[in-house]
Amino acid sequence: MKRKITENIHKWKKFYSQMPLMVLGARQVGKTYIIDQFCRENYKNYIYINLERDDQIRDIFESTINPTQIINMIAVLKGVQFEVDETIIFFDEIQVSERAISSLKYFNEAKEKYQIVCAGSLLGVALNRFKQSFPVGKIYRQYMYPFDFEEYLWGINEGLMSEEIRKAYQLNQKLMQPVHTKALELYKEYLYIGGMPASIKEFVLKDKMLNRYDETIKKSILEDYVSDMSKYTTSSEQLKINKVFKSLPKQLGRDSTKFNYKLIEEQGGKRKFETGLDWLNQSFMTHKCTLLESPKIPLVAYEKENFFKIYLSDVGLLSQLAGIGKKDIYSDEIKLFTGMLTENYVANMLISHGMKLYYWHSKYNAEIDFLITIDGQIIPVEVKASSNTKSKSLKVYMEKYKPPYAIRISGKNFGLVNGIKSVPLYAAHMIE
Repeated sequence: MKRKITENIHKWKKFYSQMPLMVLGARQVGKTYIIDQFCRENYKNYIYINLERDDQIRDIFESTINPTQIINMIAVLKGVQFEVDETIIFFDEIQVSERAISSLKYFNEAKEKYQIVCAGSLLGVALNRFKQSFPVGKIYRQYMYPFDFEEYLWGINEGLMSEEIRKAYQLNQKLMQPVHTKALELYKEYLYIGGMPASIKEFVLKDKMLNRYDETIKKSILEDYVSDMSKYTTSSEQLKINKVFKSLPKQLGRDSTKFNYKLIEEQGGKRKFETGLDWLNQSFMTHKCTLLESPKIPLVAYEKENFFKIYLSDVGLLSQLAGIGKKDIYSDEIKLFTGMLTENYVANMLISHGMKLYYWHSKYNAEIDFLITIDGQIIPVEVKASSNTKSKSLKVYMEKYKPPYAIRISGKNFGLVNGIKSVPLYAAHMIE
C-alpha cells in the first residue's frame, strides 16, 4: 500500500543516510512493512533483524557498541558478505535494547557510511525512559501514523477521487454535487474503518462492503495494544493505563471535551493517572491537544498545561472502543458521538501532517476546536460533523483576534465567505 512517508525515507537515503533513520509510531501502523519494502527495492543486500526475537544479535550490543565489531559479528552470524555501499540493516523492535539505541551515535560517527534503519512498536515509551546515553542529533527521526484519508483513498483504489479532492482544494473550487456526495460517503466509511492497515485490508478483501467487514480486526488491534502494556509496565501501571484508555470515548463524548480524571474513576485524580496518560501519549496511541491562554506566537509559550483534550491515534479504533457500529455512522440518533468521531478524525489528519494540537476557549464558553500555524500565521479551525455550520464561537474569535482567515471543516463543499475558508470533511488532510 502506498504511503506518504516513503517520500521522506527516499529523502533520507539521498541526503542524510550517514545518520541512522529512526521511525517512530504506534503499534501496527505499518512501520515494518513500509521500511521492509523500501529496503528490498533500493538495496542490493538487505539484512532484517528483529531484536525482540533475535537473542544472539541482541547479545552483541551487550558486548560492544563499536560499529565495525557489530557489523562483523552480524555478517558472521547471518552468513552474509557485507558491502557497505550496497547493504542496509533494519533493526526492528529496537526499543528492547538500550545498548542498540546508544550504538546509533557511533554508527553516525563511523568512517564507513553504514546504512542503518530502526523502528519499534513502543519506541516512544522506551526513549522517554532511556537511562543510557541517547544519540541526540545523531539520528534522522521520522514519525509514522495510521493512513490519513488520502492514503486511505489510495488503499481502497479511489485514487481518482483523491486527485479531484486535491485539485478542488488547491483551486478552492467546489466539487460537482455527485462527486461531493460520494466523497462524503467515503469519509463516513473511514470514520468506521479507520486508518490501520489491517482494517483497510479487511475492508478491501470484503469488496468494500461495510456489512461484510469483520470488526474483530479492530478488536484484535485494541487487544494487542493492551498486550503491549503488559510487556513494558508493572501490573499496577497496566491497570491504570488501561483505565485511562477505556475512558476516552466518555472523555470525548461530552459537550465539554476537556480531559477529566474523574471520568476515569470517581476517586481518580492527576496524581494517580498522570503517568498512565503520559505512557499512552509516548506510545503514540493517543495525542494531546493543549488549551492556549492566548493565541500568540510562539504558541508553546501560552500553553495551559493542566487543560487539555486527548484524542485516540485512529478514528476507526475510537469507533470500536466506543461501541459504535456500522449503521450508527449514518444515524442521526448519535449526533454527539458522530461529533466526537469527527473531531478525533480532524485531530488525526492534523497530527499526521506534523502539527501540534492546540485549542482555545473563552470565558463565555466560545471554543475553537483547533489553532494551527500556517505560514507563520495563527489560523482558527472549527469542526462541524454536518453541513449545519451555525456557530457563534468562530465569530467571537475572529472579532477578538482578527486572523487573516479561518477554516471551517464541515459537510459543506469548498468555498470562501466572509474570511472563512470552507473545507469539506473529506479534505481535512489537505491542510498543511
